[in-house]
Amino acid sequence: MDRLHAMRLYARIVELGSFTAAADDLGLPRATVTHTIKALEARLGAQLLQRTTRRVRVTSEGKTYYQHCVRLLADVDEVETNFREAMLVPRGRLRVDMSAALARLLVIPALPEFLARFPQIELDVGTGDRYVDLVREGVDCALRVGDPGDTGMVGRRIATLPQITVASADYVRRHGKPETLADLQEGHYAVHWASPTTRRPEPLEFVVGRRRRQIQLPGRITVNGADAYLACCRAGLGIAQFSHYRVAAELADGRMCELLPDVRPPALPMTVLYPPQRQMPARLRVFIDWLVERAALRFGRAAQNAAA
Repeated sequence: MDRLHAMRLYARIVELGSFTAAADDLGLPRATVTHTIKALEARLGAQLLQRTTRRVRVTSEGKTYYQHCVRLLADVDEVETNFREAMLVPRGRLRVDMSAALARLLVIPALPEFLARFPQIELDVGTGDRYVDLVREGVDCALRVGDPGDTGMVGRRIATLPQITVASADYVRRHGKPETLADLQEGHYAVHWASPTTRRPEPLEFVVGRRRRQIQLPGRITVNGADAYLACCRAGLGIAQFSHYRVAAELADGRMCELLPDVRPPALPMTVLYPPQRQMPARLRVFIDWLVERAALRFGRAAQNAAA
């Protein structure tokens, strides 16, 4: 029996005035109680209890030790109670990571509602395109668009985001608007997105029927950041592909034009990643559930199907 259990047993003997009563109260054999107290006294080098055939008397040292036990056991009980409540009641600081675009366009505008619903949660939101080691950096979850790969994390898909091919209105004025994939390969340019892993420019990708087709257009600029990729497209430096939500405002006001709507790029999964854990803290559980709600409101049926 460990020290904490020995303290708890000793305290019950003092409170009940009997080895037998303490054994019955804690569901332990009488011999175990006797052995535990002898081992406790041997470890402390002091006699805590004087036993006779009729009663148990607490020594002066035993009274002092009992007072310490009561305080320590109360502290332990309080810690365990608070911890259990923290696992059940959403509270505490939650560290999340996502791209700047997801934060700016999807998550942060809706955060007042989340924080009003869960007033005991504090959020620490990190934004960027870099890979984040959730465990090493102490991040509770990350929201990612695209194939998350083999990260060793638990992944919950919360939406499937449609992609489109776009160019700025200025680019279309200068180079024309391609109507087919064959047109696309005649005198058109792309803003090249460099893969963070391979460092090579990624081709444009299209779904033709049920097949994917990749086309590598020439281009004079390569970037590896999402904001720079969008800025280059806005500046008329070439054709690019985005999730629809990223360029919805530009499409609405005419700054950008969708190209080749009949052969759109494949849709991208949006996934929340978090470390494997036996019991998920309540603050993380309700945040993930809230992300699913937000995705369903923003992306409709596609999000609901992804989260099912």
